[in-house]
Order: sequence, then structure tokens, then C-alpha cells
Amino acid sequence: MLLEAVYHQPKSQYAYAYDDETLHIRVRTKRGDMDRVSVVWGDKYDFQESTITVTEMSIFTQDTMFDYYQAEVKPPFRRFAYAFKFEKGNRTVYLNEVGFNEEKLLSTGVGMLWSPSGMFEYPFLNTIDVKRPPEWVKDAVFYQIFPERFASGDPSLTPAHAEPWTSESIPTRTNFFGGDLQGVIDNLDYLEELGITCIYFTPFFEAYSNHKYDTIDYLKVDPQFGDNETARKLVEAAHERGIRVMLDAVFNHSGYYFPPFQDVLKHGEKSRFSKWFHTRELPLSTNPLNYHTFGFVAEMPKLNTENPEVKAYLLEAARYWVEDIGVDGWRLDVANEVDHRFWREFRDTVKQANPDAYILGEIWHNSQAWLMGDQFDAVMNYPVTNSILDFFIKDEIDAESFMSRLDATLIAYPKQANEVAFNLLDSHDTPRLLTIAEGSKQRMKLAVLFQLTYTGAPCIYYGDEIGMEGGPDPGCRKPMIWEERYQDQDLFAFYQTLISLRRNHRALRDGTFRFLSAEKQEKFIAYERTDEFNRFVIVINSSLNKQTVTLNEFGASSFRSLNDEEKIEAESGRLTMEVEPLSAMILKEQ
Repeated sequence: MLLEAVYHQPKSQYAYAYDDETLHIRVRTKRGDMDRVSVVWGDKYDFQESTITVTEMSIFTQDTMFDYYQAEVKPPFRRFAYAFKFEKGNRTVYLNEVGFNEEKLLSTGVGMLWSPSGMFEYPFLNTIDVKRPPEWVKDAVFYQIFPERFASGDPSLTPAHAEPWTSESIPTRTNFFGGDLQGVIDNLDYLEELGITCIYFTPFFEAYSNHKYDTIDYLKVDPQFGDNETARKLVEAAHERGIRVMLDAVFNHSGYYFPPFQDVLKHGEKSRFSKWFHTRELPLSTNPLNYHTFGFVAEMPKLNTENPEVKAYLLEAARYWVEDIGVDGWRLDVANEVDHRFWREFRDTVKQANPDAYILGEIWHNSQAWLMGDQFDAVMNYPVTNSILDFFIKDEIDAESFMSRLDATLIAYPKQANEVAFNLLDSHDTPRLLTIAEGSKQRMKLAVLFQLTYTGAPCIYYGDEIGMEGGPDPGCRKPMIWEERYQDQDLFAFYQTLISLRRNHRALRDGTFRFLSAEKQEKFIAYERTDEFNRFVIVINSSLNKQTVTLNEFGASSFRSLNDEEKIEAESGRLTMEVEPLSAMILKEQ
């Protein structure tokens, strides 16, 4: 046993409450090192030989170096004292809070009974602390809309300097095309036909730029897009179609023309808003820059969310759009640069307005500190994004590395967070998917297939479903192409079919996910999604060669290929199939 590889942390993603009566307990070991791992547990006030339970753990996920074991336990009195038991050959080792210990087994097989004060503890399962993301997100298919570029529905709102809206339009960082909220209302039928269940809007509050991340008024729709009543009308019309709405909150920084910032620029230390921003000195200067900003963008001064007045203003905006307008969630821009105390109060405010609202943080790296139930429901799942792109699109990693990366994200967070993680492949911040794929629809389809059959909530960037291309910002922000002759209808049908398959089968949404094959130096993967009703096996070949794939341990199972209705039966417990280059097979058990 390599005991140096063993790791556990109480009251973390390694030990947390999944629901009102169930704890998930996890421990890490060296990959392939143990014959058996168990959790030895009991009540901390009644921890004795006759009351101790031994629950065998199973491998929950793996990476290239470690196995991660998990057990589900239901402590009868909601108190939980525990240790781990590791077995390999004739050797047995226990781990509690004090450290490792080797003892002869007692007649019960439990082993040495330590004092409960030496055990790891989950002191009490307080139900108010259970992380409870909105259930609807597990079933959601998101669609990201950049309001200025999706559709124009009210020509009277179009800026005088707007450029013509054509399939050849070229976006810049400063030009306008005239998209508005009425344009979204006019095209809700299109989104319903595609199968979308939630719209994610980049900001539509009053701002100076075309992207609107430089807010002027957090309580007002930008006049270019309509007004607050139009926003309410949009939300109501979307809800009538079963489509929810999520807005983008830019609470890390304001815009240059935000009235409090303008007041500080004008009055310096005499401004009543002088403490609203993170300043180094007053008066303010842009050259050299003497106040904190988003990045080094002088037009985006960083808000001081520790200031009570700033906090009250922003929390009122958070409440207003959820409670008064009826939106269903917030995506939080630059979320990791805002203090944790603010986000805890933000959560309380939003959940009081609507307990079913979704709170999503924009964090590009490990986000465990925000995902323990007191701040965000989920984060934008960029580690998964990058893994999908590197394997299916860029061909930079092998199947084992792909599996290892994805499994590392599963162990990084509680299960609830993974079930509602926001899985995107591109956005207004990145090149478009088809452009990253260098125009290869085959590779693009493989990435989309995995995204739409993986754990978490998938998000489609507007226009990807019809084959729009574009490089980095601003190239990825072209106006939506509405002329059907310029739309890729085959790609639209592909998205539509997969979305329908996902929505019609819970196994593909929040069912069990397990890799069946992901080998070193290979370019194909196989995985299964299961629930109590259905079992799917999905094989994706991202190589340029035909692959013969054999999967073991299938007994006498029989499957039907959703590609061509072919029946595939396991022989001697093995499923064998040939998969064409850059293609996939979806099998459904009969």
C-alpha cells in the first residue's frame, strides 16, 4: 500500500450531505492499489463494537494517478463518526483523524475500536446546510444570446449608426447592428422548435458599449433593447413556452458612465460615492491608472462590494429582476474577484425572491470554495470545455487523458454541483466551435454529441446550430443569420435530434455516467448513461481510422443502434462494433 497517496478531508467534497438523510463519503488512494476499501462508522455518542457499521466503498471515479472511492450512508441520528479500512492481500490498515493504524482484527471483523474523539466526524446533518440546486437545471438545455446580435424586432430602437444586418456582416468591438428584446420575443418559436429550455442573456442593462458589460444602470433595460416592460413581456412569453430566462450580473465592476463613478471623477474625495470603488488615491487618473478595474480596462472600474451602499444597490438589482420581472437565474461575471461575503448575501437575497432561481458563477478554474452550498449552485464548466475541445476538436490528448481530466472534475465538487454544471463549448468570449474545428463539421458533431449526453446542463451559443463561424472576440459576435439559404439545416437537425433524445431520456441528463473504455494512446471512448428505465452505451471515434471496439461485462444484453436501428447483441458478455472515422454510435438497451 502506498499510504502517502491516501487523502480525505472532512466537511468538504470528500464528505458532504447529498440530501436530508444521505451523506457521501469519499477517500482517495493510489490507482489500483487496494483490494477493498470500507468506511467504518457509527454514532459519536454510541461508538462501540455492537453499534459500528462497516460499509464497503466502490470506485466512484479515477484519474491517471488515483482511485476515488465513495460510499452513501444514512446515519440514523444524523450524527456520523467514521474511519476508513484499507485491505490489500493479508494487510489491513485503518485511517482516522489521528492517522494510520494497523491492528489485529476483532472477532467482528471491525478492527480496533478507537475512542470516538479520534474519529473523523460529520457532526450533524443540518438540513439547512444541504446544497440544493434547482431541480429544473438538470433537465435544462441553455441557449446563449448576445442581445445586440440575435434579432431586431423593433426598428425604431435601432441606433442611427447601426450597420446593415446581413450574412456578410463583420462585427468590431465598437459597431452596432440593432438587436433588441423584441427580436428575441419574435423568435421564441424558433428556440422552442430547437428544444431550448432556458435562455442565457449576456447583459441587457443600460450601458455604453455593444457588449453591455460596462453597466450604467443596473435597474434599467438599455433603451437600444427596449424597456423593462419589454423584458417582463419577454419573460412571460418565454415561460408560456416552457423556456426559462437567466440574466448576466456584472457586479465585479461598473461602466465608466455609471453615475456614481462619474461623480467620483468630478468631485474626488468630496463625492459621496468615493468609497464605492477600489481606488488607490484621489482624484482618479487613467494615465497612470490609479484605481482597480476589470483587467486593465479603465472603462470598467471595480466596485467595492464591501461597502454597505454598494451592496444594498446591487442586491436590490438582484432582487428586482428575479422577483419583479420574473427571471429564473443569474450568471455572475468575473465571480471569483468578488468577496465571498457578498456572494453569500447575494444568495440569500436571490433565494428569498425565488428559491428555485439558478445561481451560476463565471469561474474558469477549480471552484470548490464557491460550491459548498452557501454561494453558487454551479459554475461555468471550463475544465470540461477545454477537455472536450482538446480531445474531439484539436486532437491534442488521448482517451485516457480525456477520461482522467473529466473524472478529476467529478471528484472536485459535490455531486449536486456536477449535476447542474454549466457545460459550454464556446461563447461570446471564445472563437466559435466550428472555427475552432477548422470547419470540420464531423469533429464539431462529436463534441456536441458528448456535450449533450454528459452530466450537467449543456449550453449552445447562438448560431452554432446553423453553422455560424467566427474567431476570437469580436469575430465570434456576428449577427445571427436568419436567411435559411445561408443556414446549415443538416446541423440544425443534428442539434434538434440530440436535444430531443436528451430531453426524452432522463438517463442522458442525470443518470449514472461511467467510462467503459478510454485507453492510453487511443482516440476513441465508450461510456454509458443509465437510470432505472434506460441504459445507453455511446461510442465516439475521434480518430481518422475505423475502430473495432469491444466492450466487456455485458452478459446477454441486447442493444439497438439509434444510428441505423441495427440490433447488436453481446456475445459471451462482450459487445463488438465497428465505428467509422470521426463518427459515433449511440446504443440503447432493449
